[in-house]
Amino acid sequence: MIARLDLRLVPTALAVWAVTLTGLLVGWFPAAVLALLCSLAAPLVWRAAPTRPAARGTLAVLLLAGVAATGIAVRAYGVEHHPVRLATEHGERATLRVVLTSAPRPLRGAAFGARRAADRSLVRAELQSGELAGRRVRAGGAMVLLVPTAGWRDLIAGQQVTATGKLSPPRAGELTVAALQVFGQPADVGAAPGWQRVAEDLREGLRRVSADVLSPAAAGLLPGLVVGDTGRLPPEVEQNFETAGLSHLTAVSGANLAIVCGAVLVLLHLVGAGPVMSAGGAGAALVGFVVLAGQEPSVLRAAVMGAITLLALVLGRQRSALPVLSASVIGLLLILPDLAMSAGFALSVAATAGLVVLAPVWSSALRRRGVPIGLAEAIAVPLAAHVVTAPLIAAISGEVSLVAVPANMLAGPVVAPATVFGVLATVAAPVSTWLAGVLGWLAAPELEWIILVADRAAAVPGAAFDWPSGTVGGLLLAALVVVGLVALRGKRIRWAVAVMVLLAALVLVLVPVRTMLPGWPVPGWSMVACDVGQGDGLVLATGGPDEAVVVDTGPDPQRAAECLQRLGIRRVALAVLTHLHADHVSGLAALMGKVPVGAVAIGPLREPAWAMDDVTRDARAHRVPVVPLLSGQRVVWPGLVLDVLGPDPVLARAQTADDANDASIVLLATTPAGRVLLTGDVELPGQGRLMSSGADLRAEVLKVPHHGSRYTTPLFLRSVRPRLAVISVGDGNTYGHPSPFVVDDLTRAGTKVLRTDQEGDIAILPGPQGPRYVARGGPLRAGES
Repeated sequence: MIARLDLRLVPTALAVWAVTLTGLLVGWFPAAVLALLCSLAAPLVWRAAPTRPAARGTLAVLLLAGVAATGIAVRAYGVEHHPVRLATEHGERATLRVVLTSAPRPLRGAAFGARRAADRSLVRAELQSGELAGRRVRAGGAMVLLVPTAGWRDLIAGQQVTATGKLSPPRAGELTVAALQVFGQPADVGAAPGWQRVAEDLREGLRRVSADVLSPAAAGLLPGLVVGDTGRLPPEVEQNFETAGLSHLTAVSGANLAIVCGAVLVLLHLVGAGPVMSAGGAGAALVGFVVLAGQEPSVLRAAVMGAITLLALVLGRQRSALPVLSASVIGLLLILPDLAMSAGFALSVAATAGLVVLAPVWSSALRRRGVPIGLAEAIAVPLAAHVVTAPLIAAISGEVSLVAVPANMLAGPVVAPATVFGVLATVAAPVSTWLAGVLGWLAAPELEWIILVADRAAAVPGAAFDWPSGTVGGLLLAALVVVGLVALRGKRIRWAVAVMVLLAALVLVLVPVRTMLPGWPVPGWSMVACDVGQGDGLVLATGGPDEAVVVDTGPDPQRAAECLQRLGIRRVALAVLTHLHADHVSGLAALMGKVPVGAVAIGPLREPAWAMDDVTRDARAHRVPVVPLLSGQRVVWPGLVLDVLGPDPVLARAQTADDANDASIVLLATTPAGRVLLTGDVELPGQGRLMSSGADLRAEVLKVPHHGSRYTTPLFLRSVRPRLAVISVGDGNTYGHPSPFVVDDLTRAGTKVLRTDQEGDIAILPGPQGPRYVARGGPLRAGES
């Protein structure tokens, strides 16, 4: 079957991709040299073309590679010599008139302090004109704007705006003239084209209907399936999708378009439409979906890949699908050369190639062995897509998922009906809210099933393991995949592999996590400082079975929840947020999504406002009360007593979001391992107030304030006199934490300093002569006096 594939256009597509990458990564001059070499070699090959079939293929490669090299050289030269690009070298300020080509997208990633990544958004635009150092600029060009989310979130593609900010060089490998850092509001905002406004109203209708009739997780997932909008997808669900290999479901891909167009084809076939009408209907659905999802390069790429998938899987033209795929790659790269650097483009091409080349072969092989046709396709399609994309995913993420294929097999059958119901709900929302709600309700079981599959797959111990990232890691896995595919041609090897896979699956499912991680969690622990990166995440045992109190949840959406999972915690009696900076609260939503939480406790300062809003919204979504925790209060469990030492409520309310560290809740925890002082991020003024309050600050264990920053006084450390000092700090952070002076002060006083960036998770537990500690996977050690 593989030998009969038409591979003639594949070398040409690879050549066009290679020369486009050369122009993007190296510059216009090497691309121009390649164009010249192709133009010189083409006449020589032309002379042999009529008599040698191989020469005709070489000629096609040279001609199209030369066209691509010439095009990218001209574009790259224009970008490199653009007046706005030249101004980026000096960081000049500019006022530019632009047309937005995408909606603002909030940035993702860990956030620290009073700000979060989502406070800033990225929006792509096309330059129209502007003012630069007193001179007018009228040359066009692609721009990237980094803007405040609050003032720009309601804008959509197609609107003209005036933006003022500081110019900076764009990211390498893009035909973008500049990045503009904007800190103000958009000015002179123009109206969007009517069709863009209609598309945005349809998307908003889908979000509204989803929120009305679906659970929070399903309401965030449905817009992701339909138009790739994951803005309301809970972070714990998003992480589960990544681990389970299902994140492709929430990106606009050829699969989305194939589902929609396939549904239209089936409907037209049922009503007796002929081939011409069916093709026209599917084409209209394709165009409509592109308008609905947005005309960004990723959507246009998905439209092409979706059409190819339909060609191969719906019309059964496998032999012609690969030439069409190659021609589409060539055409897309000539029109949108930036796609050559897009990981999404590479994944789409690879997945589509797997679907049109491998999936039919494997499905036929399974059917010949007695597997029913539906089950054969359910196995072959996700397996083919995963096999060909696994090396790319490993190169990008540095991770290989072991559960992706079974997870996709289980979730795959319900993706199509959920997507179709979602599209119908989107179209019905402007006409009838009731009908749209019914259609959204019909999608609910499928959505909940997908969420359940992702949750169970991500919970499998060893669901994903680390792999070398980058080109080397990708090539290594690709080589292993090729060797494996060749080896599997032998019947005995296939049976051996099947037995090994079955045994591995049984081990992964049945062997507990703690058996795979010797010595962790250590029995009898009183406190664990979780390695959550540059932030705080502490867990205190209450004495109840599998129950704990959590103090802060770190900057990462997942790491605190993962730490609780490693510890076997099934219920959080109380989650204390010492203050509302992002590096202490960003993991709360994921934590509440993983385990039941009795209550969330906050201090008297309710700033920054965005964090308070997020905490309130997330707690309400999980039906968790938010309660105040004030100085003088005591909370008691069988194995834990918490005394609140600070802050002073009156002084704390006078703080602002930017100096909220001294409004941190300070707790003295009495545990079987001794007294533990938890200090949040209190700095010099807050430490001074604690010492002058008359409270007994002595403790066997100290959680060092503010990640060991230099704003910790030696007098405060001497007041505590800890035997163990725990510093929760991120590896390679840019803040200089912990301060060498603080570490030296503690060490000179005989305190053992423990750092999460060096030890990982750190457990504190009682010992015969004081507290002991053990790092995750490390030996048990006694504290030092």
